[in-house]
Amino acid sequence: MKTQDGDKLLSRQIEAYDEMRGRLEMDYMGKWVVFYGMELIGVHDDFQDAAEEAVSKFGRGPYLIKQVGEPPLVLPASVQYRPIRADS
Repeated sequence: MKTQDGDKLLSRQIEAYDEMRGRLEMDYMGKWVVFYGMELIGVHDDFQDAAEEAVSKFGRGPYLIKQVGEPPLVLPASVQYRPIRADS
């Protein structure tokens, strides 16, 4: 999958999470959720179980794994973006 397509899909998954945030926080606070596309795929007690489900169903993704109720993770630009060079 092209990076741009993956970015769009991940943005849609974040949007789906945000749309369901209220219900998720009422029902699953502290649990780990998996989103693929615009759909909630699963709810888990720990990250490891959520990751195993995501990888087994969708391979390398992209998919969203998020702990319900946690603030968004902000990464420094050096981690978010990786230069692509012809010699890499």
